[in-house]
Amino acid sequence: MKEIVMNKKYVVKLTAEERARYEHLVHTGKSAAWKIQRAQALLKADQGAQGPGWDDARIAEAFGVTTRSLQNWRKQAVEEGPDSLLEHQWAPRPRAVKLDGEGQARLTALACSTAPDGRASWTLNLLANKLVELHIVDTISRETVRQALKKAT
Repeated sequence: MKEIVMNKKYVVKLTAEERARYEHLVHTGKSAAWKIQRAQALLKADQGAQGPGWDDARIAEAFGVTTRSLQNWRKQAVEEGPDSLLEHQWAPRPRAVKLDGEGQARLTALACSTAPDGRASWTLNLLANKLVELHIVDTISRETVRQALKKAT
């Protein structure tokens, strides 16, 4: 029995070749679980001639995903192609380096120097504040100082 769902903004219609590829992926079971789960969801969401055209609630219940995930998957499948769902897309994490080589050298020299008056040794907060005071960096956290000193030893 084929369910017809109206008013969907993104309707997935797989070609015969895509259906065969995803069915093979599901039946062999030699892929990551998330890939198999997405392939199964795509096969059930297919509104094409060969697809069952299940609604999102039924797919969500059958495969243990949320309907919001299914909406996102359908949107991605329509906009970028169904194969895009089976590729991991790692978000690039831009990380600005706070301490370059010279900055790390100055931090190490500062940490090895005598502690300020009234202190037995440098604390991470004192080192961070001193780096800012000396205009080596604009801002820096104590955790960044800790990691830099850990790498230096």
